[in-house]
Amino acid sequence: MRLEQLFEQLNHFMDGSTVSDYRAVISVLLDILMIFSRNDLKSGLLKELDRQSKMLNQIANSQGVDTEKLDEILDDLKSISTKLYATNGKIGLNVMESDLFQSISQRSSIPGGTCSFDLPAFHYWLEQDKAIQQQDLLQWTKPLADIRTAINLILGFIRQSSMPTQELAVAGFFQLALDKMQSFQLLRVAIDSSLPVFAEISGGKHRFTIRFMSPTTDGKRPHQIPDDVSFALTRCVF
Repeated sequence: MRLEQLFEQLNHFMDGSTVSDYRAVISVLLDILMIFSRNDLKSGLLKELDRQSKMLNQIANSQGVDTEKLDEILDDLKSISTKLYATNGKIGLNVMESDLFQSISQRSSIPGGTCSFDLPAFHYWLEQDKAIQQQDLLQWTKPLADIRTAINLILGFIRQSSMPTQELAVAGFFQLALDKMQSFQLLRVAIDSSLPVFAEISGGKHRFTIRFMSPTTDGKRPHQIPDDVSFALTRCVF
């Protein structure tokens, strides 16, 4: 989900045209590549894609299943798995090995460390024609496309795996035990956007807790509201 958010930010800033937009693009891209360098994402995604394919195959002959749509989904899973298997080494490693990205990465940990006098090569790139910058960005982000597709497929299946139920948090508090026979992957909470509250979720193997909090304007920690809150809860199992 962190990568999903970063990819959305990447798309947003790539559509921009200012120096600040392209600075933000590089910053987000560095965050993505840092996650890739620290985790074996390809292996984990392949395992999850294989697990989901097996589960979908198990329901292929169930009553009411749209077999045509299911076959289309299975083809998508197979296609992206094949592409990931064909990828050698860590994703995006060639980008991080470039002198430009290494220098930007090293200086990014310093507040204001990517100024023009610190990184003249980066400043030169930021002043290039937009067409050149877009070409470079497409080249740098192309190796990430298959990972992003796999993430979107997996999260899409998980989010759509269950139907929401209407629940009530008494005095802003809700707790529920988890069924040990089911493997819950994600909790989704939806409330009326007009309510000035947000949800804090914590949990473990046996139960989870939701507290609806009210933000403060005095800099103090948000507090749990005293009112009952009606909300939609989706316990995603896939």
